[in-house]
Amino acid sequence: MNNRDIMFKLPAELTIAKAEAFKQILMEYVADHDSIVIDDSEVEKIDTIGVQLLIAMITYLISINKNIEWQCKAEIIKESVIKLGINEPILSQYFDNE
Repeated sequence: MNNRDIMFKLPAELTIAKAEAFKQILMEYVADHDSIVIDDSEVEKIDTIGVQLLIAMITYLISINKNIEWQCKAEIIKESVIKLGINEPILSQYFDNE
């Protein structure tokens, strides 16, 4: 398996309490990988800051020309975005169009 095949796992809790640790892990991962494959299978809890972190993460990855592979499967993420009324194309492009 090469660096391009290793997934970046989102944490089980993507919340304000975990924001700084998430940012640090992301920055270390990004430094070592050209292609970012996001795995959201373990996300169980997300708050407003968590959604903002996802938007910031995608914006940052695009700005530094990283390839991003992600098809959001975690229903909790989709539900939170809908509840918050966020209509952010940079994030919603990764949602299944149902």
